[in-house]
Amino acid sequence: MKPKDLQIAFNLLFMLCVSSVFAQDRPNVIVILADDIGTGDVSHYRRLHSDNIIVETPTLDKLVKEGIIFTDAHSPAALCAPTRYAIMTGNHCYRSYAPWGVWGAYQPSPIEPNQLTLGKLMKNAGYKTSFFGKWGFGMDFGRKDDPNKVYRSPRKEHELDVDISKVIDKGPAQNGFDYSYMYPAGIQAEPYAVYENGIMKPLKEDSEIILITQEYTKALGFKLDKKAGLGDSHWNSFNAGKLLVDKAVGFIERNSKKETPFFMYYCSQAVHKPHTPSKELNGIKIAGTTPSNHLDMVKELDIQLEMLIQTLKKQGVYDNTLIIFTSDNGGLLVKETLNSGHKSSSIYRGGKNQPYEGGTRVPFIAWWPNKIKGNIISNTPVLGIDVMATLADVTHQKIEGNNAMDSSSLLPILLGDNSLIPHDFLITQSGTGKETMITENGWKLIIQCDKKDKTDTLRKPIALFNLNENPQENEKDNLIKNASYADKVNSLFEKYNKTRDSKVKTGVH
Repeated sequence: MKPKDLQIAFNLLFMLCVSSVFAQDRPNVIVILADDIGTGDVSHYRRLHSDNIIVETPTLDKLVKEGIIFTDAHSPAALCAPTRYAIMTGNHCYRSYAPWGVWGAYQPSPIEPNQLTLGKLMKNAGYKTSFFGKWGFGMDFGRKDDPNKVYRSPRKEHELDVDISKVIDKGPAQNGFDYSYMYPAGIQAEPYAVYENGIMKPLKEDSEIILITQEYTKALGFKLDKKAGLGDSHWNSFNAGKLLVDKAVGFIERNSKKETPFFMYYCSQAVHKPHTPSKELNGIKIAGTTPSNHLDMVKELDIQLEMLIQTLKKQGVYDNTLIIFTSDNGGLLVKETLNSGHKSSSIYRGGKNQPYEGGTRVPFIAWWPNKIKGNIISNTPVLGIDVMATLADVTHQKIEGNNAMDSSSLLPILLGDNSLIPHDFLITQSGTGKETMITENGWKLIIQCDKKDKTDTLRKPIALFNLNENPQENEKDNLIKNASYADKVNSLFEKYNKTRDSKVKTGVH
C-alpha cells in the first residue's frame, strides 16, 4: 500500500474511532408528550397535595423517584395544537401565522421551511431521529384530481377531494425525522389513518379508503370526537395505542446496538378523546379497570411508558438514555372521572382550554442515570418550550438566528444548579377563549384578546391573581378592580405588550 493510501486509511480509522467515542458520550433521548394529562393524573404529583389516589401511575412515579420533577411547569397553551408548535420550534405560540392553533391536518403548517425543529436539532447532532404518534398541526396532502397539487381544507363536512394516501410535504420527514409512525391529527380527527414515513399504512390487507362516520364508529363502540372524514376502512381507535407503542418498541430494538444514538419524540394518543383504551397492554388489563374510560387511558399511558423502559433495559441502553416527560396542556374535566374523586388538575382551578392554572400547569419529569441525582423537586417556573434549548445544551449545540427564540436550557437545573432562573416571567395562553397570560413572581395577569380581531392587537386585562398568597386551587380572588393593584396590572400588561409586539427573544440558550 502506498504511503498516501496508508494515510487515507489511517484518517478514516481515526474518524471512525472518534465518531464511536463521541457517540458513546451522547445519551439516547426520548421526549414524551402526553395528550391532555394534568398534574393530578400522575399519582406522584397528586400525592404532593392529597392521599386520595384513584389511579396509580407506577412507571411515571419511578421516573420521578430516580429523576427530577418540576412543580411549576406549564404548557405554552391550554390547547394541544399551539403547544405542539411551540415545543417543536422553541417559539411562543404567537410567533406562528395561527397563534391560537392549526386545527386540521389539511391546514398549512405553521413551521417555516428553514425553521429549526426538534427533529432537525437532533439530526444535526448526529442522531437517528424518529417521530411517533400525534403530529397535531397542519401538513400538505394532495388533491384527488391532481395529487401534485396541495389540498386546502374549507373546513366542511365530508371532505372527499383530498388524497390521503401520502403526505407530500410539511410532515415529519421534512422536519428532520428519519423515521415516523404518525397519526396526522391524533385519534380525534381526520384523516383516520396511520402513516409510516409519510405513506398511509394499511391496517389490514384489504384496507380501503372510506368515509369514517359516526355510524361507523358507533358500531365499534365509540363516538368520533370531531367530524366525519376519510380514513382506513379498518380504523378503530381502540387499537391505536398498541399500534403506536409496538412500533416505538421496534424502533428502540433496531437502533440500540448501533453506534449512532437515537432520538425519539413520542406523542401518545392518550388521553385525548375519544376515550378508547386498549383491552390490555404488556399483559395488563386496561379497559374497564378504572372508574372511567378516561382514566383507563391514563393507566394505558403509564403502561406504554413501562413498555418503552423495559425495552431500553432489555437492549442495555437504559442507563444511557435521557427521558423527558410532559403534556401538551392541563387535565380534562370529565364528569365520570370527577365523580370518582380523581382530579386531573390536582389542586388547581380549571383545566384544558381555560386560562386558569389547571389549563396550563402540567407534569414535567426528567430522568437521566448518573447525571440527574434522583428524587429532586424543583419549584422553578419552566415551560414545555424549554425542551429545545435543553436538548441543544445536552448535544453541545448553539442555537443561532431567530430559532427557538423563547426556549431556555434546563440542563443546569437537571444537573443540580438551583440558582438558574430560565425565565424572568412566563407567557402562556388559553384556547378558544383567546385569553393570554403573563406570570411574574407569582403574580398572574389574564389578558383578553378581542375575539373578532384577527391581529390580536386589541387586548384588555381581565383578571389579576396573587398566586403567592391566594390558594392556587381557588384562583378566585380577582384583584383587577382593586385600585391598590393598579400599578401591578399596568406593569404586567405593559410587559406583555412590549414583549409580544417587539418580538424580542425571551429564552436563554
